[in-house]
Amino acid sequence: MTPEAAFTVVAVPGGRRAALFAAACRGRGLPEPRVIDWRDVLRGSRIHVEPGTFLRIDSPGEDAGTAALLRGPGDPARVTGSARWYAAFTAGLRRITAAAGEARMLSDAGEIAVMFDKRRCHARLTAAGVPVPPALPAVRGYDELRIRMAEAGRSRVFVKPAHGSSASGIVALQVAPGRIKAVTSAARDAHGEFHNSLRVRSYESEREVAALVDALAPDGLHVEAWLPKASIGGRVFDLRVVVVAGSPTHAVVRTSRHPMTNLHLGGARGDLRAVRELLGESGWRRAMEICAEAAACFPGSLMVGVDLLIGAARRRPAVAEVNAFGDLLPGLTGLPGGPAEGLDTYAAQVAAALTTRAPACAT
Repeated sequence: MTPEAAFTVVAVPGGRRAALFAAACRGRGLPEPRVIDWRDVLRGSRIHVEPGTFLRIDSPGEDAGTAALLRGPGDPARVTGSARWYAAFTAGLRRITAAAGEARMLSDAGEIAVMFDKRRCHARLTAAGVPVPPALPAVRGYDELRIRMAEAGRSRVFVKPAHGSSASGIVALQVAPGRIKAVTSAARDAHGEFHNSLRVRSYESEREVAALVDALAPDGLHVEAWLPKASIGGRVFDLRVVVVAGSPTHAVVRTSRHPMTNLHLGGARGDLRAVRELLGESGWRRAMEICAEAAACFPGSLMVGVDLLIGAARRRPAVAEVNAFGDLLPGLTGLPGGPAEGLDTYAAQVAAALTTRAPACAT
């Protein structure tokens, strides 16, 4: 087997992602990928990458030890500490890039860093003309948030930690005279600390909402207009669309009875055929074009996952997030008639790496 057909993966050894990617390599008759442990990267240990191999950077999630190296000691489920996480994560990305040498990187480390900063990602998409929910000016706490909402004439917003993922700390906030409601997965413990949970809850006291926003604010916030989502069968939905080598290859409908559609928060996979019928052929084609346009903002990344909102009015799409590690969709095969038909997200990436030109890294 030639070095050109070998993969090295920066991942959590034994994690689900590493296992699925290894299975995709075996399915192509390739050797088992060599795994570089994220923990070694974060500790500053010397790492080596064989020249000429494909280098894939995967998520550092799935492991408490890795989380501690990123966030520092404490409960890994706490919603605070994302700024420290981001600083450690991007330092790790720089070490990986320095060690890559003549390896062919499948994701540009600088682009991954942008995708993990919601403010920078939103700005990049906006500059490229990709439709996104309007953003409010930067806020540093609850009082300033309410001022910015009033100035923008917004009574419904999403408050997002700038460096969060998997809906960590996200708050769907709506206000009206004498009323307030914040929907979030952040739960407050007996000591007043907020932690992520798998149950979405509501806070309807301004004191509690202010405490949550003020707890998140020191790590940086990104605030967007809350665009009402379209619904099917009484459940709102959005789409996670995986784009590989510039083409939308996989799509999953995520439905929910609350504003967050993440599958780990009680969301459920919906009927893609029903969504396509709702949008019509031209609407579906435009939705996929927007996903491709969002991916084109990150030309050094072989794969990105795009979270696409479909508006309740006029069905207009908008990009809510672009995810560097948005391919964990077990059992999902490619869109019929597309370049990944019959392949899962990992097999599609292996095939694309072997048959297309390597991404042009922009770091």
